[in-house]
Amino acid sequence: MSPETTKKIQLLLAAGILIAGVRTAWIFYQRRQDNATPQKQEAPPLKADYYVTPKKLHPYNLESARELTKQPAWIRDGYRFAYYPYNSASKRTDFAHQAGTLGPIEKLDITDVVTDVPPGKSDQKQVMAVFQKDGKTFAFPIGLKQGDNYTIYSDDIVFVQDPHELYKHWPADVWDAISKHEVKNGMNQLQADFSVGMGQPDNLHDGNNRTVTYPNNGNPLIVTFVDDKAVNVKPGT
Repeated sequence: MSPETTKKIQLLLAAGILIAGVRTAWIFYQRRQDNATPQKQEAPPLKADYYVTPKKLHPYNLESARELTKQPAWIRDGYRFAYYPYNSASKRTDFAHQAGTLGPIEKLDITDVVTDVPPGKSDQKQVMAVFQKDGKTFAFPIGLKQGDNYTIYSDDIVFVQDPHELYKHWPADVWDAISKHEVKNGMNQLQADFSVGMGQPDNLHDGNNRTVTYPNNGNPLIVTFVDDKAVNVKPGT
């Protein structure tokens, strides 16, 4: 074998060894990467609203429900709950004549909690919260009594702490819009609810991105939210 041929063979063997070494190193690198502990990704910080924990009274009978008379109350879902004229002398509610619906974060001074029999429900009583408005007395239902059993859901109807204090981290311009019952771009859904009451979303699977129709007591609004921020506000039909 000539020296030239021997040299070519040596070069080919060296190249083969080099390629094999590089391939082996790459395999070990890939395995090390696969077995490496994945870096933990920091979760995005929670919105300040998530840290708000409104006080609840957990009433379970008529006496405990009368804790509502010891401080003001504010309606959680505006234009959702009907109220009726109430006769304090006879302690009867005029269920036949709805007086209206309670507005968004409307402030109430509840003076009493009573039971009353609604039409056609002789075996069941409504638990009614009594309050005054425009010099007249009204009542709205906050639960049921059947036999000796009470189901009272006032914690889901009213705040017993001032929402302005609960959500004091909201900017002044947001509270100004809420006081005027307006929805502006940049407001989140809770702020819009505080402003114009209960809405009807177009989907339930994505709470941050959806369009909500607000009946708004006869003045409907359609609000589109992206990342839980209003990006389009227009009148409804």
